[in-house]
Amino acid sequence: MSESGLQLGRQVDTPTTPEDAVLDPVPNPHPDTLYVARYVAPEFTSLCPVTGQPDFAHLVIDYVPDQSLVESKSLKLYLTSFRNHGAFHEGCTIDIGKKIIATIKPHWLRIGGYWYPRGGLPIDVFWQTSVPPEGVWLPDQGVAPYRGRG
Repeated sequence: MSESGLQLGRQVDTPTTPEDAVLDPVPNPHPDTLYVARYVAPEFTSLCPVTGQPDFAHLVIDYVPDQSLVESKSLKLYLTSFRNHGAFHEGCTIDIGKKIIATIKPHWLRIGGYWYPRGGLPIDVFWQTSVPPEGVWLPDQGVAPYRGRG
């Protein structure tokens, strides 16, 4: 880590596993306001734990921060660490949500993992920590369900 304690603003190696990756929390500039922060990763990749073939997903992460935000470079590095990681779609999606929660302890979080089909079957994984805080504007995640040629 740099003097600031962040990976931001310096050259860092891509973590080889999700366990090695570090998510950097940064101060929320508006901890007195309930709002949604959204991160979208339309080109997320991991590996099938059985065949070793690549799996691809469009991830949408929405959260209502408390005292901290997730610094985006550290999130990109964390998500990239899954490229050579073998795990089922459900495991990757939920693990990402849980690591964010452990790092920044948001008021609320939801993650949508929209996985591209392999073998003809798309698997979408959705998880949230609880009911969203009252009065927060929560837009649709904006990812259409998979539709084949039909």
